[in-house]
Amino acid sequence: MKALSTLFLLTGIASAQVYTPPAPVAPKAAPDTTMERPKEEKAKSPYGEEIPMLDPSAETITIGGVTIPLGDNRILKARFEKYLSQPPEDTGAASEYRANIKEILATISPLRQEGPNLVQAFKKLPSAGTYPGDANICGSLAEAIYVAMLAKKDVNGLKLLNDSIEQEKQRIMKEGDWAARHETDKSLGDAKPQGGQGKPGQQAPQNKPAENPGAGTQSLQYANTLRRIAEIEALKKANIARTEVQTVQTKAQYQVNMIQWFVQRRYEHVLMAARFYNQIWKDGDSTLRIDKNSDVAKLFSQSVGVNPTVSSLDSLSNEAIREVDKYIDAFDLMLSRNELHSASQRLMEAYALGEYLEPVATLSLDKKQRVAAYVRDLHELYGTLQARDYTKAKELATRLKTNARDFPSSKVDSAIAGYSLASDLAIEEAKAHLLSKNNDKASEKIKAATEIWPTNPKLDEFRKMISNAGPMVVARNDFDRLIAEGNYREIFKRQYELAPAIQGDAGREDAFKQVISNLTKIEASLGKAAEFSKMGQKYAAYEQLAELRTTFPDDPKLGRELELLAPNVANFTMALERARQFEERTPKQTGSALSWYLKARNIFPQSKFAEEGVKRSVKEILPKDSSSASSREAE
Repeated sequence: MKALSTLFLLTGIASAQVYTPPAPVAPKAAPDTTMERPKEEKAKSPYGEEIPMLDPSAETITIGGVTIPLGDNRILKARFEKYLSQPPEDTGAASEYRANIKEILATISPLRQEGPNLVQAFKKLPSAGTYPGDANICGSLAEAIYVAMLAKKDVNGLKLLNDSIEQEKQRIMKEGDWAARHETDKSLGDAKPQGGQGKPGQQAPQNKPAENPGAGTQSLQYANTLRRIAEIEALKKANIARTEVQTVQTKAQYQVNMIQWFVQRRYEHVLMAARFYNQIWKDGDSTLRIDKNSDVAKLFSQSVGVNPTVSSLDSLSNEAIREVDKYIDAFDLMLSRNELHSASQRLMEAYALGEYLEPVATLSLDKKQRVAAYVRDLHELYGTLQARDYTKAKELATRLKTNARDFPSSKVDSAIAGYSLASDLAIEEAKAHLLSKNNDKASEKIKAATEIWPTNPKLDEFRKMISNAGPMVVARNDFDRLIAEGNYREIFKRQYELAPAIQGDAGREDAFKQVISNLTKIEASLGKAAEFSKMGQKYAAYEQLAELRTTFPDDPKLGRELELLAPNVANFTMALERARQFEERTPKQTGSALSWYLKARNIFPQSKFAEEGVKRSVKEILPKDSSSASSREAE
């Protein structure tokens, strides 16, 4: 095998084959009476987008003008199917949990007769958080309230500190004012009035406030009083700023939990958090402190055009709870009327909006099983339509129409009827083309029929018709199959059987002539090589076949004969391989290559490959004007 591959590298393998098919020609557009199959890449449901398939295309749900994203539809769909197979949450622990939630909301409600009681409601949160369905969110709410109360206590301490230093400031100011008014310069006690001596009986002048350094407003004590007042004012402002920052941070941390629970559709926890918020901070500030460019901010601003507040979360949560109740009421009514399609949609909407609310969680398993069976058939119908199995699709559509009064079957029925008719027409046209001996057209039509409806029962009829056709049709099909498989030896073997079957078909006749002509040439060379081998001229036989192999590299018989001869001519092929290696090195070692070519020629003096190698090497070594003489000397 190594010697065989070496010889191929020496001579270069051509691209010719036993049969070279003609270049493909773009088919001309021709009118077709069959219905065109929809493009595969669009992969749209043939009955349109009106049937949601329990898979909301918008991936959102709107509550009170606010659009809430539901996330990945595939995840929501899987969770909904899991919900349909789960028993209702109506155990004693679940009932106790919901009673605790209602009691907490009632205790902290502003409409409570005795007024909201923050401490009493707070004490009930840990017991509610022990229920597995709560996911310990009540515990998280209790922790958030505790942190907020600690922060508020710190803020109150700062306020008391500000009050105490304000009292100190007032005391210092009073003392400074008293000193500035009453501290006088004693040296001015006998001063006379300005303008001369006083007249007899005139009242003596009063003492003036001290104006000399060290006394009155000019004293160091008075300057220290002013500095202390300035320090107290700066400390008060710093404490006020710290109070405001701490309040904002605490509110923001608390509000993050509220927003998260709202997005998670834990509306009852949002209501509890909002009512606790209003009891913790009674300053009337309920604005949500969130980034204006965040998705949560856009969720409100782009829907209702206002900034979100704690009150808006409270209102939207109440609206969501009310909407879920309405969805479940509508579901029960539609289910009682056997309108399973609409009922499944309403239940899907209720689940997507309020998965954790009582009406959804406590729905009976019997009702959910009816919806689950309908949804399962609906999904299977969608799958069969995508797979173009219209027989199964028709059975499912009939069952769905029987089980659900409101199943929208018009588009499904139209799709099944249209594609079935298109496939049947294509099969009939294929039969007509087959009877007129136009196999190409028949093949095109039957291929179109198979693509439209792969499981069409009439395809079996067409297959039986083909199997019962005359020997000429069978032979023509065999010829096409052998050409496609590249089994040219079988065509050569059955040439007298296949030739009459393809007569009159220019394309098939040209392929047949190529195969027979080339294989005849190969067989003649194989015969000559066999004669050389019988005479003991293995090298001549090998070169005879190797040269032909460069033209027909795909003929298995030719390759097999070369493999049988290769061990007997290994020294010859090895010499040629060594010469080729030296000739192709960089830089070339022409002398060594010539030496090995001469050795190959010594092994087989009539070698064409060795002779051509010697000539190439001599041409590289000697000038052109002496190449002929040198070649003769080499000989």
